[in-house]
Amino acid sequence: MPVNSILGMFAKSPIRPIQLHMDKVCLCSDLLLSFFEASSKNDWVKADKIRNDISQYEKQADELKRELRLALPKGLFMPIDRADLLELVNRQDKIANTAKDIAGRTFGRHLQIPEEIQSDFMTYIQRSLDAIHQAKNAISELDELLETGFKGREVDSVTKMIEKLESIEDHTDSLQIKLRQDLLSVEDNYKPVDVMFLYKILEWVGSLADHSELIGTQLELILARS
Repeated sequence: MPVNSILGMFAKSPIRPIQLHMDKVCLCSDLLLSFFEASSKNDWVKADKIRNDISQYEKQADELKRELRLALPKGLFMPIDRADLLELVNRQDKIANTAKDIAGRTFGRHLQIPEEIQSDFMTYIQRSLDAIHQAKNAISELDELLETGFKGREVDSVTKMIEKLESIEDHTDSLQIKLRQDLLSVEDNYKPVDVMFLYKILEWVGSLADHSELIGTQLELILARS
């Protein structure tokens, strides 16, 4: 999307381009479910196609981020500080980057999640995606917050969304702890190097929820300053 198009969006809404960036981030990360479904079936042709799709969405999100940095007016008069908006975009972008890294590393080694933890792992993936979508829901309310002057029921609504986001992230922490324990109990059955990467994949999936929670933290900061 050309910078002048981004500028046109800012003229209509200073928030809409940020919401569009988050939409792209969600498209990127949501593909992890089908990616791991394909890898569990040893269908690396399909997994590679999905990995490429993830990379393309990540690239599009990265381009939007760069254009946003260039287009966001320094003299924009609004209740949200320019630096806070840029930090919001940075935190969103880390989700797409992490999704790309997860798919890339898994495909690169043709790494399969052990059958013993496959079901719980897919639940873990889904719960991390729930955190991303909850962050997206909160971001989608920024326009309403601006219109209401960061007052009233809209603030309460976003605050509750952030609280739910924190709850989801706590749940992913619990799921990760259990998965690490379960992997520990079967790791002798797998190649040591693969096990090392499996632990790293578990960590990165959890970081999807961590980055989402940090979006909520940034929104809380914006609410406190507005």
